[in-house]
Amino acid sequence: MLQVLPAQFKNCQAISSIYNYYVETSTATFALENETLAERELWFRQHFEAGLPVFVAELEGSIVGFASLSFYHQRCAYSKTVEASIYIEPSHLQRGFGKALMQELMIAAENCGYHAILGLICSENLGSIKLMRQFGFDDVGCLRQVGNKFDRWLDVQLLEKIL
Repeated sequence: MLQVLPAQFKNCQAISSIYNYYVETSTATFALENETLAERELWFRQHFEAGLPVFVAELEGSIVGFASLSFYHQRCAYSKTVEASIYIEPSHLQRGFGKALMQELMIAAENCGYHAILGLICSENLGSIKLMRQFGFDDVGCLRQVGNKFDRWLDVQLLEKIL
């Protein structure tokens, strides 16, 4: 049975492995180089210290996905706006794990007192866009050709949910 749990420092290796799969194969992230374990551990510490939620999806003792809220922007006026990120281990896609993680992110965002949650998703990632729409996110814009990966210019769809 799938469990969605607050992430722990010991989960950083599994989180990094899932993320790096998408770095290498997908436009789900615009990162171009794999992250190191040390980089993921620093990311985790920064999230923990800032009180930003990070969750893992655990199935039969293995981490099969993770989700986080990150600050949208450094400027103080944006302090109540966060960006949602969800990544699922590729062999576990289309099983409702992203939905389970999104449910936890939404609860955490409300509990933390955030006002708006954003999704910045490559426009070709239709499954991710569909997931956010299912949770009441509205399409609020498209940034045209702002990323370049795999020798292609990519658009980013902006989605927003006001809590």
